[in-house]
Amino acid sequence: MTDCSEWVALRETSRDFLTPWEPTWPADDLTRASFRRRIKRYSEDHRNDLTYSFFIFRKQGDVLVGGLTLANIRRGCAQSGSLGYWMGAPYARQGNMTAAVNAIIPFAFGTLKLHRIEAACIPANVASVRLLEKTGFKREGFARQYLCINGVWQDHWLYARLKDDPKP
Repeated sequence: MTDCSEWVALRETSRDFLTPWEPTWPADDLTRASFRRRIKRYSEDHRNDLTYSFFIFRKQGDVLVGGLTLANIRRGCAQSGSLGYWMGAPYARQGNMTAAVNAIIPFAFGTLKLHRIEAACIPANVASVRLLEKTGFKREGFARQYLCINGVWQDHWLYARLKDDPKP
């Protein structure tokens, strides 16, 4: 909860930047009560090995710059999860998300023992496409109307990185 004010400020400042790439925000998204519910859900999902959510902080100054999530963890014969991420507008295109994705990969494959990390992005999101390809994800396909983003069902490129894929 100590990160609430900083998270709210960053998300509010970045609203126009993030809106084209995210699901529609609930009306109360930037309230303390909503943040509390979010943290509670993150904790429950972590305890149940379903989702692992992280805030991304810049080393210099311990500043919150974005977030990253390994969600939809599937065990059994799949051993996979889905990567999602967002970056605050003031910190975009500075290498912060590349560093964060590169840091989460050993956690996903080592600690969580996943075999596969999946990610999806809107084809027009050139920065996201570049990020995934730079961090070793391979494009595997195209999903029509895959996710409802900003109130519209959007097509997505599908990417994956496997545990045994060579490091980029």
